Amino acid sequence: MQVVEHVRSLIASGEVKPGDRLPPERELARKLKISRSSLRAGIGFLSAMGVLKSRHGAGTFVSSGPPALDSSSLSVLGVLHGFLPWQMFEARLVLESSIAALAAERATDEHVAELAEEVAEMYAAITDPQEYLIHDVRFHRTIARAAGNPILAALMETITANLYEYRSKTVQNAKDLKESAEMHREVFRAIRSHNPNHAREAMEKHLNLARTAQAAEIEQISQSADAVETVTD
Repeated sequence: MQVVEHVRSLIASGEVKPGDRLPPERELARKLKISRSSLRAGIGFLSAMGVLKSRHGAGTFVSSGPPALDSSSLSVLGVLHGFLPWQMFEARLVLESSIAALAAERATDEHVAELAEEVAEMYAAITDPQEYLIHDVRFHRTIARAAGNPILAALMETITANLYEYRSKTVQNAKDLKESAEMHREVFRAIRSHNPNHAREAMEKHLNLARTAQAAEIEQISQSADAVETVTD
C-alpha cells in the first residue's frame, strides 16, 4: 500500500519523527498520485495500528508509541511482501490462536473494555466495509497486547499489516460482515470469560471462516474482471 510505504520511508529517513504532523491530506494525495479516499483508508489503517493519530481539526500525527509501533515495525513489511496470502493466513492461524488463549488468561478489565468497544464498532460498521476493517484490525491488536508478550505482539503487527493490504482490496465484496462481527463477538466472550481453550477454538473458527469468505471475495473480483474483459473484446 502506497500510504504505508510512504509513511515508513518518512519515518525511516527521519523526515518525520514521533509527534510530527503529516502533510495536509490534499497535498499528500497529490504527491502519492492516489485518490483522497485511498489515502484516508491507508491513514485509517495506520491509525488502527497505532502508528498515526488523527486529531480532529488539527491533522494527522506520528504517534509517540512503544517501540513495537515505530519505524522498526514498519520496516519488516518489505520482507513480508514476497509471501503468498495463504502462507500469511496459515502463519496467522498458528500464531493468533495461541495469542487468543494467552489473552484469555491475562486480559485486564481495560483490555476487555477495549475489545467490547471494538466489537460494538464492528456491528455499527457492517454497511461500511473499510470502516469495519479498521475496527477489525484494532480488535486483533488489542488481543495481541492482552496476551502480554511483546515479541508475539510484534510478530502479529507485521502479519496484520501485510494482510490488511490484501484484505483492503477485497473487503468491498464481503457478503456478510454481520457473520464476521458475530465471530469476533464469540472470541471476545471467550476472552472476557478467561477461558483459554474456548478462546483458541473461537479464534481458529473465526480465521478459517474468514479465509473461506475472502477466497470467495477474490473469486468475485476475478469474475468481474473477466466480464469486463469480455465486454471490451
